[in-house]
Amino acid sequence: MPDTDSPSHGPNAASERGSRGRPDGVAPERGERGGQPGGPPDPSAIDTSRRPFVLVWEVTQACDLACDHCRADARPERHPDELTTEEGKRLLDEARSFGDGQLVVLSGGDPLARSDLLELVEYGTDRGLRMTLTPSGTNSLTPDVVADLADAGIERLALSIDGASAEAHDDFRGESGSFAQTVAAARAAQEAGVPLQINTTVCAATVDELESIRDLVADLGAVLWSVFFLVPVGRGRVLDPVSPERAEETMAWLSEVSESAPFGVKTTEAPHYRRVAIQRKRDASDAPGDDGIGRRLGITAGDGFAFVSHTGDIYPSGFLPQSAGNVRSDSLVERYRESDLFRSLRDPDALRGKCGACEFRHICGGSRSRAFAHTGDPLESDPLCAYVPDGYEGAMPSGRAGAD
Repeated sequence: MPDTDSPSHGPNAASERGSRGRPDGVAPERGERGGQPGGPPDPSAIDTSRRPFVLVWEVTQACDLACDHCRADARPERHPDELTTEEGKRLLDEARSFGDGQLVVLSGGDPLARSDLLELVEYGTDRGLRMTLTPSGTNSLTPDVVADLADAGIERLALSIDGASAEAHDDFRGESGSFAQTVAAARAAQEAGVPLQINTTVCAATVDELESIRDLVADLGAVLWSVFFLVPVGRGRVLDPVSPERAEETMAWLSEVSESAPFGVKTTEAPHYRRVAIQRKRDASDAPGDDGIGRRLGITAGDGFAFVSHTGDIYPSGFLPQSAGNVRSDSLVERYRESDLFRSLRDPDALRGKCGACEFRHICGGSRSRAFAHTGDPLESDPLCAYVPDGYEGAMPSGRAGAD
């Protein structure tokens, strides 16, 4: 799913604007810029203490796949307490209250498990929301369905590819045929004129596939490659993450890829990608003068990002399942702006341990989701980060460091 955190780079990337200039880390289409009359809001003008760049609504946890990394621990059947169609429309009405051009990602599970999906897309589009979707690569995602989604107003389709071959991808996804179905859906998106994003999970089982996946992302004509560094939640708890050192090497490689790829590059749950990119540029002869990567900084859980679960719980991220309320009884806008949880996550000086002492905390801050998964405290240090601030002599992050 499109998630938080680091900026997109590359020829198609302008700031962290998302679909057609969207501020979700998804690269815009060529030639488009945010903030123009009738277009999406300029990301640089958005106050993330007042509204998120990205609002994800997990419309269902139902899915026919059994992916090894699934955050939702999805099951084939829909939950009986999912938000209803009318409750979902009320949620979209409130999302509109954040401001013009709010980006909404319909996620899952597999959103196509809901029979009212097209109705919800059309409803959000009619209210000026920028509706995007993260469907599963199953036989339900036919070219006709992709065309119907385009007609309903969907502005971005995000598909997951975790292996460059059918064997590698299908093994990770737990379903034979998933790779072929995903590639076919990507081709259908091209035919329908729907901008395509490819999501890839980085863990010990997939990291060696990244170079080949990069080539496939280009071949599919995607505008963004969103690279997710594993957080041990849901079924992902049984997977081995990469080590902090391998993560650092991978982020440096992604930064290099971003400089020449025909698509944007962003990371999810790896905000230290921003630090790595800045440090690379500082060491390079062509280093730009501003923030080291020439663009506005990214988003993190609770700061520019909000997540509503299938039953209405309000989370800073789908990977940080600590609730700040429920949309059935609480205002999403008020909870995002005023809850203690969200406010603390927007304060880099509230961070503890190594992250709290780091000079990059205002531009990185570490994955709050990973800190929560390992320690139960979203303000603790991120155990995937290899960087140690100069002079830091405190405790190192606890939790599993990862394996290659």
